[in-house]
Amino acid sequence: MPNLKDLKNRIESVKNTRKITKAMQMVAAAKLRRAQEAAEDGRPYTARMNAVLGGLAASVGGSDSAPKLLAGSGSDQVHLLIVMTGERGLCGGFNSSIVRMARAKAQELTVAGKTVKMITVGKKGRDQLKREYGDVMVNHVDLTGIKRIGYANAHEIARDVLGRFDDGEFDVATIFYNTFVNVAVQDPTEQQIIPATFEAAADDEAGTVYDYEPGEDEILKDLLPRGVATQIFSALLENGASEQGARMSAMDNATRNAGEMIDKLTIEFNRSRQAIITNELIEIISGAEAL
Repeated sequence: MPNLKDLKNRIESVKNTRKITKAMQMVAAAKLRRAQEAAEDGRPYTARMNAVLGGLAASVGGSDSAPKLLAGSGSDQVHLLIVMTGERGLCGGFNSSIVRMARAKAQELTVAGKTVKMITVGKKGRDQLKREYGDVMVNHVDLTGIKRIGYANAHEIARDVLGRFDDGEFDVATIFYNTFVNVAVQDPTEQQIIPATFEAAADDEAGTVYDYEPGEDEILKDLLPRGVATQIFSALLENGASEQGARMSAMDNATRNAGEMIDKLTIEFNRSRQAIITNELIEIISGAEAL
């Protein structure tokens, strides 16, 4: 049985830990509100951008004049996986869920005889993947110190990815990130961005006919790179909100667990103290009877 001093020190240590986790929970809650608003505000823009590009892509179809970003390189041998995680931990399974999905995809492609390359965004993903896939990592994007993710950050990533595609370094690009659902739920998402893929048009837009000036091919050549940057920006925003939500939930659980541990240690402390007092009383009474 630990002595009273050890128990008291453990109780104080857990109390200090609870203060830290509570503070981190409050900070994450404050950041979550801004990150959630940014992610939700960006969704309509991304959806509309994809709808416009989807309509243009449907008009072009499989013509020989279709841009390379839409038609692809004609092969799917080399795959580029863009793994987006956080720069910090203490956020539950947020980072691990993305890495797990990316690792499963890489293993699936390797078994199929494909070549895999990786770009990591966030050091937590890089740290988990570098031991197994360090030799296929072609770039790492460090977002440490950036207080608020902006379109410029997504544009830099998109420019690097598009440059590599133009140089023929890969055939298919896929991003991995977490879609924010709510504080308790973040949905690991896999999305192909090169060649561009679009969902079917909504019912109210399916029958709409547009005339484009200049032609669809020329507009697509200009809009498709912006579409890639927009999808990357949307993924960064969703990831940011998901990270704060996961951290808030994890710190809330840690705070409650610390409280439960304090209660258990306090009960053990009181029992040990009571046992010591009882033993001292027995010794005193025994000594008095001996006299």
